[in-house]
Amino acid sequence: MSIVTKTGDAGETGLFGGKRVKKYDSQVEAYGGIDEATCFIGSAFEVIDHQEIKELITEVQFCLYIIMGYLACAKIDSKKIQNHLSVIESEIVHLETTLPNLTRFIIPQGSEQTSRLQIARAMIRSAERRVVAFIDAKPSQNEDDVLILKYLNRLSDLFFMLARKYVGDERKT
Repeated sequence: MSIVTKTGDAGETGLFGGKRVKKYDSQVEAYGGIDEATCFIGSAFEVIDHQEIKELITEVQFCLYIIMGYLACAKIDSKKIQNHLSVIESEIVHLETTLPNLTRFIIPQGSEQTSRLQIARAMIRSAERRVVAFIDAKPSQNEDDVLILKYLNRLSDLFFMLARKYVGDERKT
């Protein structure tokens, strides 16, 4: 099957189930923002040297693919997202206990790992804003909507903490 379908040549794209919408539709913006964040997360993955963190990042990317599917109207099992949210929250708590207290603003620099993790964090925040706009515009929200918003919010916190972990020795906070 060819990737070239020519069905989007007039500025529309198809959602799961066959519905067609404009490529600038808030729904497409929402899952497109998640796709962008996932790519930046992949860039950060490439410079991380701890296997446990690489596995965590890979699971994040899998969960974001599930979220993209949901935003494009696919049925999902939200248990994986819920379970991974618990993992993320535990990792944030662990990082908070091992890193120095935060007493000032952090400039996103210090090492290649830090810079890429901070870019991923910023892209997650951007995606979160798009998803919030889409979900808020829906006539009603459900438990999966609330879970996805919580997951994205916590995910940017995780990437902030990971970026702090990888700050070069000369710039540790």
